[in-house]
Amino acid sequence: MDWTILWWVLAVLIVIAGLAGTVIPALPGVPLVFLGLFVGAWIGQFEAVGWGTLGVLALLALIAWIVDFLAGAAGARYLGASSRAFWGATIGAIAGIFFGVVGMLLGPFIGAVLGELSGGSNMVQSGRAGVGAWIGMVIATALKLALAFLMIGIFIFSLGYGHMGVTA
Repeated sequence: MDWTILWWVLAVLIVIAGLAGTVIPALPGVPLVFLGLFVGAWIGQFEAVGWGTLGVLALLALIAWIVDFLAGAAGARYLGASSRAFWGATIGAIAGIFFGVVGMLLGPFIGAVLGELSGGSNMVQSGRAGVGAWIGMVIATALKLALAFLMIGIFIFSLGYGHMGVTA
């Protein structure tokens, strides 16, 4: 029995879970995308998608991971937030998952505001911190999605060229 189709289904499902994870904070989005693409390369015995391409994909995954932390912190810091606001936004984003789309949109803001308030800031400063943390998380999500789709595009491009006899 040829298991290739089932392996490809698994690889695609992992990539889809990774794409969902770029938006849902509880899932490791871009690392899952990389894992799914790695499985795809493995299916082809690393012939069509070689180690050089996988190295580029790993580097992009690492950049996405760094962006995730830096963009959220930078957005909060830009508007004068403390580290409490950043961690509050992170906890709010995770808690927001349980309240659907509205929770995922408002969770980081509410968490940042509560985090800033817990440090003794006034409501205006706390609100500013919430906006900054929310903007940072939105930017981070957009950048992670862009990098994930770039990774998928590179993989598909390499897969196509690999099947034409050109190694990537």
